[in-house]
Amino acid sequence: MDFEEYGRYDAVGLAELVASGQTTPHELLETAIGRLDAVEPILNTVVCRLDREARVRAGHRLEGLFAGVPFLVKDLGQDIAGIPTGSGSRALAHVPAERNSVVVDRWLDAGLVVFGKTNTPEFGLKGITEPEANGPTRNPWNPASTPGGSSGGSAAAVAAGVVPAAGASDGGGSIRIPAACCGLVGLKPGRGVVPTGPLGSEPLHGAATNGAITRSIRDSAALLDVMAGAYAAAPFLSAAPPQSYSAAARVAPRRLRIGYATESPLGTGVDPEAIAAVDATVALLDELGHHVEPATTGVDERQLASDFLTMWFASLATEVDEVKQRTGSGPDGFEFDTRILAELGRTVPAPQYLAALDRWGEHTARLAAFHDRYDLLLTPTLAYPPARIGELATPRWMSTLGNVLIATRMGKVARWTGLVDRMIDENLSRTPYTQLANITGRPAISLPLHWTADGMPLGVQFVAPLGGEGLLLALGGELEQARPWFDRRPALAVG
Repeated sequence: MDFEEYGRYDAVGLAELVASGQTTPHELLETAIGRLDAVEPILNTVVCRLDREARVRAGHRLEGLFAGVPFLVKDLGQDIAGIPTGSGSRALAHVPAERNSVVVDRWLDAGLVVFGKTNTPEFGLKGITEPEANGPTRNPWNPASTPGGSSGGSAAAVAAGVVPAAGASDGGGSIRIPAACCGLVGLKPGRGVVPTGPLGSEPLHGAATNGAITRSIRDSAALLDVMAGAYAAAPFLSAAPPQSYSAAARVAPRRLRIGYATESPLGTGVDPEAIAAVDATVALLDELGHHVEPATTGVDERQLASDFLTMWFASLATEVDEVKQRTGSGPDGFEFDTRILAELGRTVPAPQYLAALDRWGEHTARLAAFHDRYDLLLTPTLAYPPARIGELATPRWMSTLGNVLIATRMGKVARWTGLVDRMIDENLSRTPYTQLANITGRPAISLPLHWTADGMPLGVQFVAPLGGEGLLLALGGELEQARPWFDRRPALAVG
């Protein structure tokens, strides 16, 4: 199979070709490997190649919904036994995983052929993918721009046509942000729907979850069917949906009441293109007969951002200390930003940590009250089009001062100076809409419904109530039919 034909199909379509004997897993894998070889010098999407292992697997009899389809997993929390999970960090680059993650086992049980692990910022900390350990990943729509993060390697590989779908994860927007940057579908499942175990079964108290980035709604639905469901050591059992996600995606939803907002919940700026993305979506929804109106969630989202960062920093401090103990790595094993944010996390007292966690419940209650009035919330996914590579790098003067603060254990002083708070606020101001769904545990999806005047994707986000994955997929399917995006691909992906 040549690349031109390969690119006409999503993952479900490729699996159907294998099942009908029109192609073989080996043919698909070699096409995917050839495509990766062609774009990798430009994009830098994959940090660990597993070509040999994949060729062995493709030679075996495979079963499952996606039997024989090439696939990439994220190099963060998606462990493959015996293969390092580098997490974008020098400290972990050569430490092999002891066992498969539950979600990886489910992908393998579905017949997917994994041939690599994709690039991610160190520990998934940023909405860009520019780790010092592996170098930046670039956006196929414009290689001078970021594909977003932290699942940036996965999104770039899918947008470039290497694979029709790839593994991703989301603790603060890390599926939706890169999907929005790369013109793809990014569904973040709700809390507990998809497992993250067997190790670290509740990262960020369940705010972080595994998922996938795709080119089609039916792939997102079918992959969620594969991934969803508790396992023996899970902390709780989430309710099963009334029907499969694939079935839900095939049926147009009832006419919905949707509240939308374009203002940044942090009070920061919003690019006119982000507003235009929502306005165009509102017009399309209105054409389809849905009721759409401006609305506010009632959530104090600046406080929510503070509570999110409090938990994020403290969790990072714990992770860095654990990695140091496990690997014997010193400060040189970690990036500056990671070290200073971990230092901030060490200054969070237990009462402050628990108070922030308690407020997560308050934020959830307010969003639930919003969903009593509206079926869905619509916002931009990003406040700005994708940043240029290097645009969000920490300035040299701030790195120098930060290293002094770390060396003298003056994390509290750093908080009072406002330097690090300013650095963080500048980064969150580009992605102020996504953390809400993580903290509240609600499902959310980014859909590729807008391109900027200079041809860059800029997605829109829908947030559903608890258990609303099927509703998001149903609406996504309706919008996909009304404004098809599957064949809208960057020149790099069709050349």
